[in-house]
Amino acid sequence: MAYALITGASSGIGHELAKRFARDGHNVILVARSEEALLDVQREIEADYGVEAVVLAQDLAKKDAALRLHERTAAAGLRVDFLVNNAGFGDCAPFLDADWQKQSDMAQLNMAALMHMTYLYASDMRRRGFGRVLNLASVAACSGGPYMSVYYASKAFVLSFSEALSEELRGTGVTVTALCPGPTQTRFEKTADLQASRMFSLFRPASASDVAEYGYRKMMCGKALAYYGGAVKAMFLGARIAPRALSRKFARYVNGRKP
Repeated sequence: MAYALITGASSGIGHELAKRFARDGHNVILVARSEEALLDVQREIEADYGVEAVVLAQDLAKKDAALRLHERTAAAGLRVDFLVNNAGFGDCAPFLDADWQKQSDMAQLNMAALMHMTYLYASDMRRRGFGRVLNLASVAACSGGPYMSVYYASKAFVLSFSEALSEELRGTGVTVTALCPGPTQTRFEKTADLQASRMFSLFRPASASDVAEYGYRKMMCGKALAYYGGAVKAMFLGARIAPRALSRKFARYVNGRKP
């Protein structure tokens, strides 16, 4: 029996993607740190959609957590045909003034865990000749990001990595899609301490359900890149045309504190 595995499934885009898979009749594996929050999502999905929702609480910011998760799904006989690497977080602070452990955990979760999860599960998919991977990148991938340097760099990594892997897997039956949304109505703003920045006042946040729907459709079509919304597409285009100095100055303004 095939499953869709979604990390960061307890809230936001991950929660909405889990519901979207379930709506199409796919069984889901829900992964996040909080088992209590995941159990709430499990009850909701099984009651509303009549599919199986498996809860696996795992902190992917821990070293080798992806390997342990893969071992758990393999031992339980859970075949993962769809992988959504959604778990991640940001932090808004000058790099040298930020908490080092938080920056290190961000790099581990946003990049290393995503890379390891993709390596393990996409290898299984390639052996079977079918699979879909959706990696959450961001509009942040289009430039350097003062005051959010590690987060922006991590999303640039996700975008580049996903594009490369998409080409490598061409013709294997496995596809990789990078989803690049802009500001979205999730817990990200609070977690990243962005309440005082200009980001969410300059741009109208998208709904998590709309972003999830768009990403789901692009993933199922096997698209390599999924830029959500006209503003995001314009920013990526502008970043290609404008000098990088201008792009990073704009990002500094957006991420900076409101007067």
